[in-house]
Amino acid sequence: MHETDRPSPDGVSFVMPVLNERDYLEHAVHSVLAQDVDGPTELMLALGPSTDGTTELAQRLASADPRVHLVDNPAAHIPVGLNAAIRASRYPTVIRVDAHSELSPGYARQALETLERTGAANVGGIMRADGRTPFQSAVARLYNSPVGLGGGAYHGSEREGEAESAYLGVMRREVLDEVGLFDESIRRGEDWELNLRIREAGHTVWFDPRLSVTYWPRENWWRLARQFRATGAWRGELVRRFGRSNGLRFFAPPALVLVTALALIVGVLQLTGVLHGLPGVLASIVYAPLIAYAVLVLAVALSGRRGLRERLWTLAVLPTMHFAWGLGFLAGVLRGAGDTVDASRLGDRNTPLP
Repeated sequence: MHETDRPSPDGVSFVMPVLNERDYLEHAVHSVLAQDVDGPTELMLALGPSTDGTTELAQRLASADPRVHLVDNPAAHIPVGLNAAIRASRYPTVIRVDAHSELSPGYARQALETLERTGAANVGGIMRADGRTPFQSAVARLYNSPVGLGGGAYHGSEREGEAESAYLGVMRREVLDEVGLFDESIRRGEDWELNLRIREAGHTVWFDPRLSVTYWPRENWWRLARQFRATGAWRGELVRRFGRSNGLRFFAPPALVLVTALALIVGVLQLTGVLHGLPGVLASIVYAPLIAYAVLVLAVALSGRRGLRERLWTLAVLPTMHFAWGLGFLAGVLRGAGDTVDASRLGDRNTPLP
């Protein structure tokens, strides 16, 4: 804790884990510092061991504004960094911010009003993905679509109310202290697990669609695939730990992977003559869901007013999201996530998958 050992009775602490975010960090920080709230604010940057100049940029930003403070996160893991930032903070409201995001004007003020009005312990809004290139725009479009990420409220719902989880989150510090902060053994999905504990402790998690955060997806196919594989592995781990507390939508991508594997086996057996006659014809039913999926992908790519490059990237991005996530999920369920991390944050495209 800085400046004083005593927490302030009011004010807002923004916490942001940072690792290799040179191209995004300054915009994210400025969107935080531009928030207009009653009372003091601070921004705690939990710095992992970046290799792209992010640390030096963060140091310059901290030197330019006394509200910005730096916290070491040598482990580089998101929940570890978040907890370090929260423990070093002073104020009773904690707002999580991602270095790959930008808060909309008035975000903090609206969130504080919603916290007060609802009595919720955690409030979140819409993750509005955006892109700067045809590839990133294709990814953003699918992030904003229920076809891409399964229809969680924060991907575009317009109905305010109680929620399973909250994107990023505007949280009461006293509740965080009560339930024990983020679980540092969970590398991805740590926000969902925290919100599960918040709800199990009798508190409310609330979704307010008036809250909006711009999110910038990964910049290339390789990074996207690694990100989704790691996210899927950790969802599989969460299913191992918490079973039916996980929504049914999480099982759609692994089901697609399993159907595809079954179709490949059936195809080989048919081509080699092992499976023929009426049994072979009946087994062909396994191709039906894959044909339907291919039609869905094509329909999504052709819909809306999009440029040719973005449409072509959509044809690649949507299956990548589903299959990378589904493969990761199955591995996580079968053997646990172990030390799997989001390798898309760590180094160049030659870094092997964990």
